Amino acid sequence: MEIEAVVGHRLERVVDGVEEVRRKFFGTLYNTYSFFALYANIDQYEAPDASTLKIESANELDRWIISKLNSLIKEVTSNLEDYEPTKAVRHLENFVDRHLSNWYVRLSRRRFWKSEDSNDKKEAYNTLYQCLQTVAQLMSPVAPFFSDWLYLNLNNRKESVHLSLMPIADNSKINLALEERMEKSQDICSLILSLRKKESIKVRQPLNKVMIPVLNQNEIDQYRLVEEIIKAEVNIKSLEYITNTTGMFTKMAKPNFKLLGKKMGQQMKTLTDIIAGFTQEQIAIIERDKAIEVNMGGCVHSLLLEEVEISTSDMPGWLVANENGITVALDITLTEALISEGHARELINKIQNFRKDNGFEVTDRIKITLGNNNLLQNVINHYKSYICTEVLANSIEIDAALTSPLIEINELQVPFLIEKDIK
Repeated sequence: MEIEAVVGHRLERVVDGVEEVRRKFFGTLYNTYSFFALYANIDQYEAPDASTLKIESANELDRWIISKLNSLIKEVTSNLEDYEPTKAVRHLENFVDRHLSNWYVRLSRRRFWKSEDSNDKKEAYNTLYQCLQTVAQLMSPVAPFFSDWLYLNLNNRKESVHLSLMPIADNSKINLALEERMEKSQDICSLILSLRKKESIKVRQPLNKVMIPVLNQNEIDQYRLVEEIIKAEVNIKSLEYITNTTGMFTKMAKPNFKLLGKKMGQQMKTLTDIIAGFTQEQIAIIERDKAIEVNMGGCVHSLLLEEVEISTSDMPGWLVANENGITVALDITLTEALISEGHARELINKIQNFRKDNGFEVTDRIKITLGNNNLLQNVINHYKSYICTEVLANSIEIDAALTSPLIEINELQVPFLIEKDIK
C-alpha cells in the first residue's frame, strides 16, 4: 500500500506539472495568438515575407520585445545544442508568459484597437507577428504539433514549421540597457500592484503619486524613458524621484536564511546579529553595490544583496515596498477627482464585460442608457467623451424612468440599458 501511495503521489505531481505547463505556456500562447488573429482579421493585416520583415520601430516596447526575442533565440539555441531541452522550454515559457503576453501585448492593446490605419499600428502587428512566428520555430523540436499549428495559421497554411530554418539571433537588435530598464519598470509595477492588492485598491482606481528613491541623475534618466509605461500600467498620475531619503524611509535588514543557512553554518547567529544591526548607510551601500563586506571576528566576509532581505516601514498616508534594491512609496490618498475617474473606469469595465458576455462584435457601436444617479451624473458630465471612445458608444443618456436591470459601479446600484446602435 505504501508503494501504491508513493506512485500515486508522484503521478499526481506529474499531472499537476503537465496542467501547469498547459495553462501557463500553451494556454497563454494560444490566447496571445487569438488576440493577434482577432484584430489582424478585422484590419485585414497581411504579414510581409519573413525574409524581408525588418522591425525598425520607434516604439520603445517594440524595440524591447525584439531585443528580448533575439536574446531568447541565443538562449534556446545554446540550450538545444547542449542537449538541455528543459532549460530551453523554461526560457520560452518565461518569454511568452512574463514578457510577450503579460507585458508587451497588454501594454500594446490600445495600438491594435485604434480605428485608424497608422504606421504605429502596423509596427505593432509586424512585431507581434515576428514574435509568434519565432516562438513557433524555437519550440518546434519539443512541441512539434502545436508549433506547426501556430506556424501554419500565421502563414496561411503555406509551409510546415518543420520545413523552415531555425532563427538566428541578430546581435544588432539586442539592447541590454533597454532590457535592464524595462525589467526595472516591471519590478516597480509589480511592487505597486502588490501594494494595491494589500490595501484592496483596484487598479482601475487612479492614484496620485509614487515616490521612488534613486542614487543619481543617470538612474532618473533611465526611469524617465519608461515612466509613461509605468504610469499607464499601474494607473498612477505621477512619479517622483528622490535622492535624499533621510527621515522619510526607515529600512530594516535580516538574513535570507535559505541562502545563508548552509553556507555560514555555526557562524549564522553572529552574522544574523550583524545584519540586524545594519545602519541606514550600510543598507544603502548593499543596495547600491549589490554587496557589502562585513567583519566577523577578524575574518572579512562579502555579503551579497540577494543574501539579505530588506524591508521598509510605511509612512502616514503612504504604503512602502522594497525588492531587488528597488523601493516604492505609494500615495493612497483618494481625492474626489480621483474617485470620480475611478467610477468612470469601473463603468467602462462593466460595459466591456457586458459586450463580451452578450456576443457583441468587437466593432459594434452601441448606445447606453443609465438610470438617474446624482453621483454617476457627475461622472458622465466629466468623462462622457472618454467613456464613449473606450466602449465604442455613440451616446450616453440618463433616463430617470429606467429602474432595471442593475449594474454595480463600485457599490453603486445603477439601472442600465445597452443596445447596438445601427446609425
